[in-house]
This record gives sequence, structure tokens and C-alpha cells, in this order.
Amino acid sequence: MKETTAVVGEPWLRRLRLAAAAACALLAAACASDRSTAPLIPSSAPRIVGAETGYDRERGRLLAVFGGEYRAPAARAVLDDVVARLVAHSAEPGRSYRVTILNSPSPNAFALPSGDLFVTRGLLALANDTSEIAAVLAHEIAHVTARHALTRAELERRSAIVEQVVTEVLDDPAAGRTVQLRNRIGLAGFSRAQELEADEIGVAMTAAAGFDPFGAARFLETLGRDAALRTGSAGDARKRGMNFLSTHPSPPERIARVLAVARNAARTAAPDRAAENARWLAALDGILHGDDPQAGVIRERRFIHPVLGFAFTAPEGTLLENSPQAVVGVVADRQAALRFDSLRTTATPEEVVGRGWIEGVSMGRVETLAVNGLPAATVTAAGQDWSYRIAAIRQGDLLHRFIFAARELTPEFDRMFMATLASFRAVTAEEAAMTRSHALRVVVARPGDTVETLARMMKTDRPTERFRALNGIEGQALVAGRAYKIVGE
Repeated sequence: MKETTAVVGEPWLRRLRLAAAAACALLAAACASDRSTAPLIPSSAPRIVGAETGYDRERGRLLAVFGGEYRAPAARAVLDDVVARLVAHSAEPGRSYRVTILNSPSPNAFALPSGDLFVTRGLLALANDTSEIAAVLAHEIAHVTARHALTRAELERRSAIVEQVVTEVLDDPAAGRTVQLRNRIGLAGFSRAQELEADEIGVAMTAAAGFDPFGAARFLETLGRDAALRTGSAGDARKRGMNFLSTHPSPPERIARVLAVARNAARTAAPDRAAENARWLAALDGILHGDDPQAGVIRERRFIHPVLGFAFTAPEGTLLENSPQAVVGVVADRQAALRFDSLRTTATPEEVVGRGWIEGVSMGRVETLAVNGLPAATVTAAGQDWSYRIAAIRQGDLLHRFIFAARELTPEFDRMFMATLASFRAVTAEEAAMTRSHALRVVVARPGDTVETLARMMKTDRPTERFRALNGIEGQALVAGRAYKIVGE
């Protein structure tokens, strides 16, 4: 039987947001492979060499997508200790696990059935004590011990077979689409049930291992505030509804469930919250925060790449996400999206945009133009459900590609897209100064300190809001003598 390499998890962000990941999936599904050129991978990305099979191959792919492994010895030591304590109280206490910190600023965590546990440095930054990070790891361990990935992969395989039989063998595409939608709904409901099960198992595991079982609820609250800040949403992110095809339960449902389990959990010890907080924050001190400048940085709507020497500004209201492969973003409440990447190729912009990146679309006439003195070309394309504006810009031996997608390419959307294209330019001295790397720093509140006084030390935009989100606090006052996280240089 073929070895399954399904990934479980991603619950700690996808349940709340990550619209840009949806854009990436949408555009990746639409783009045909271009075998003549290869994406330009930043120097910080890992180089996977040698023959790899099974879970090793899947691990390599995850490392490549999420910027490689991030070396943080102090944090890694705490994670290893937390996992050892959790595993001793899991359904399989003799099982081995390997924790990897990923060099990504986006909060995320997931697991492979092999026992590989992945957490991003962006997720680590939001935890405020060892019980909160234990809740994340216990949730992922629960996915592994409950065989969620293997079960999900088998259901997806069976669903695909049924869809193929109905569509091809019975020659009924309409019925095939109906079966596909029914299967998607069924799988989504199954996945939500898996997440709730992993929550319940994980909370019980943390309590048995001597951690505070309420850490999961606290961390979900923190993620909700961080998600609202990232998306610019007004009001409480927890009150937003859930798409019925979502693979994860809504935040209010999850928080209510984990609180109920925590209240009934059998505890082996009363955790020392202050000691947990001090130990975790000491491990985080100095860890990279935000984008890695070697792979380009996002500043509000601007993407700046100091190494390659270019910058551009996305349309108003865009949420950008960066990865070693591409920059993706969602515009205007998911009605439009963009993807940007760079290649080393001798092809002209006209040749590149005319190759037909998007499958199953009709393309218009290729237009040539100049963008801030650089040769460029653009073309529009129309598909069944989406329309596209495709563009390419030559900068030395680099060819930069934009794909803009919209449900309906209205004149307003097209003007926004063309304005983004026109914003592509050489990095200015001011922008280069903005790309300096930032790190988490731990400071101790003195008598009289407030959120505002410590927020002034933050090297970010919207410092007060980000200080609150980073430290998981809302209206409460600071505690003198307690350590807090800030973003410094």
C-alpha cells in the first residue's frame, strides 16, 4: 500500500483566518506549470538534496514552503521538554516525536503521521507561557495518535473515486459536480469533528502532564486578536461567522469546548503561572520577528526586497503573505487576489505573458509598456469563474511576474491592478531602512508602566494594538515586575 503523507493540523491559524493562503491555493490551482523557468528561491530558503521518500519527502516540501528551519536553541529546548512531558500522558507514551521550528512569521502548526511536529516562529511569538505552547503541541500530538491524517486521506481517496466513476464511467458531469459538492461538505464536517476531538484530547493531555488546561482557551483568544489585527477587521474576530465548508470549527465553538474540557480535566499538579510565563519568555528573547529580510519584507501594503532591490505596493485593503515561492494576497473581501514571483530567464516580458500561465482561459492581445523605465508586458484573460490581468517586468536578468485575479474584472479592479503594476520600482533608501530585521525582546514592567509606555518601545506600526495582541492582553493593567514582549531591533 502506498505510504500516506497527509498533513494534519494548521488549526492554530486557519480556524480564524489566513485569507492569503486561500488566494495562494486559488492561484496555484489556476496556474499551469512553466517548465522553461524556475522560481527564484531566496538565499534563506533550504536546499533539499538527495533522494527522499515518504515522510522525509513531505518534510522537505514543508521546509521549502515555510522558509526552512529556524534555529532557536533556547526555544527548541523548551519545546522538546514540553513534548516529552505530554507524550508520557498521551495514548502512545512510547512514540517518538521531532519538533521543527519553521522560519515563517505566520502563526501556524501542523503534524505528519510520522510524528514530525511543526511550529512557526510566528506562532511561538504569540504564546505567553509554557501551558499555551503545550496546548498547541498536545493538539498536534492528538492528531497523530488519533490517526486523523490517515483517516482523512482514505476518505478523500474514496471520494475521488466516486466522483470519477460518476463523471467518466456514467458520463454524467452534472451529477459528478453534485457528488463533489456533497463530498466536500462531508469531508469538511469530518475535519471539523477531528479538530474538536484533537482539542479535547489535547486539553486533557496538558492537564495530566501538569500544565494549565486553560492555556488552550487563552491561546485561542490571543490568536483571535492577532487575526483581527492582521486583517484589519473591526470588532471582535471571535464573532465572525464560519463558512459551512470550513475545515475548522468557529472560534467561539472551540473556545467554549476547550473551556468545558479544562474545567473537568483531572490535574496532576497546580501549575505556577508566573514561572511558566518567565521560562517561556526567556526562551523567546531575541527570536526573529516578522519577515526575514533575505526573503523580502511586508510593510502594510508594500512588499520590499532589499536583496533584489525592488518594491511594489498592493491595492488598498490587501492582506499580503510572503513565502519562498511567491507573495500572495487577497483584495476586497476575497473577491480579488494577486500572486507575485520572480524568475531568472532570458525570455522577454511579451514571451512570458503570452505563454498561457492560466489553464482553460481565453487570452486577449499582449500589450507592451514601460514601468518606471523597465520593459514590461501585460494581457487580460477570462475563465469560467475568474478573470485575470497578467503582467511581467524585466529587471536586469530577473523577470518579475504578477497575476491578478478577480471574480469580475471590473474597470475599478483593473485600475487597482494597473496601479500596483505601476508602483513597481527600485528600493529607496527609506524603504531599505524599513527592512532591518526585528526581534522579540523581553522587558520587565516597572511601577507606573502602562501599555502605552511599553508600546512606545515597539518597532512596528500600530504599536499599542500590536503590543496587546503580542502579549494576549485586552483592557487589564500591566503588572509591575512581570515580563512582557516587545518588538525591537
